This record gives sequence, C-alpha cells and structure tokens, in this order.
Amino acid sequence: MIQSAKKAILKVLHFLLYPIHRVYRRKNGQEAIVPRMELPNHILLGAVRDTIREGHTATIVVKGWSMRPFLEHQRDKVILDTPAGATTDDAVLAEITPGTYVLHRIIDIKSATGNPDMDEITLMGDGNIQGTEQCLRKDICGKVTHYVRPNRIISASDPKLIKDIRLWRRFLPIRRYLLIIYKAII
Repeated sequence: MIQSAKKAILKVLHFLLYPIHRVYRRKNGQEAIVPRMELPNHILLGAVRDTIREGHTATIVVKGWSMRPFLEHQRDKVILDTPAGATTDDAVLAEITPGTYVLHRIIDIKSATGNPDMDEITLMGDGNIQGTEQCLRKDICGKVTHYVRPNRIISASDPKLIKDIRLWRRFLPIRRYLLIIYKAII
C-alpha cells in the first residue's frame, strides 16, 4: 500500500516537474539534460541576420504560432540562407521595423522600378487569418531553405510541400475553422 502511494506521488511529481527542463538526448541509457539559454529576439535575430550576410546559414528554433500548421512553436526549426531570389510563397525572416523580426511567408511582391532592393514585400503568417506586414526586399534577412521537424528535414523546394502551401493559401476564407480543428487535434 505504501509502495503504491509512493509510486503515485512520484508519478505526479514527475508529471508536474517534467516541463521545467528539456530532455534532448540519451547517453548510455541515461537522459542528459542540456541547459537552454534564450536571448531576446532583437539580439538573436540581429546576429542571425549578420551571419547570413557574411555568407553562412543559420538554424533557429521557431517561436510563436503564426506559422501553423507548417511550423510549431518550439518544436520545429528552420534553416535560413541568403534571401536572394525570394519569391511568393517563400518563408522568410524579415525585419519589419528596426529590431522587430518575423518569420512569415511572402504573399505579394510589388516591384519597384529601377531598384530591386526597394521592392515592396507583403508578408503573412500561415496561422494568421488576417493582418499582414510590409517591408522592403532589403529588409529580408534570410530565406527558409529547410524545415527541421523532430523526425525529418524537409526541403523548402519539396514539390509536395509547395503544393500544400499553395492549397493552404486558397483556404484563407475558412482558415479560422481549419486552425480550430488543427489545434483540437494536436
């Protein structure tokens, strides 16, 4: 009787305390806890922008729910590369105001005559049902080249993914209801 009560208490404590730390990998059958440090977005993403401008790629953990159902908050990662050639339906990291960054999808491009850096870009998150952001092409910091999910890496140029993204954009009028169902399932 005492043993079963003790086991029940330990299970409850484990259930309550488990979210406090994240378990990333197992070593020799034991769980290794990796400490995690978060930086404010304006510092981290500013460094990511500079890294990409130097010709490197960057991998970041997605924060927020505005890119559902394609990206989940703190579950998925994206690999960013130079934004050269970013077009409609590409997910990009953009600085919409100084120090304010979003990872959203390009839904419209209005070309500026003479200077491509001055093209007006309209962005919208996949999980948003209204509201867009505007920036100039020169404000795009990086383009998503790969989506990193827990069990696989998906190229942003994968034909099935592109088809799903285009279909999702057409569902904008009923996206609210589809997202409610999606949230209930997850």
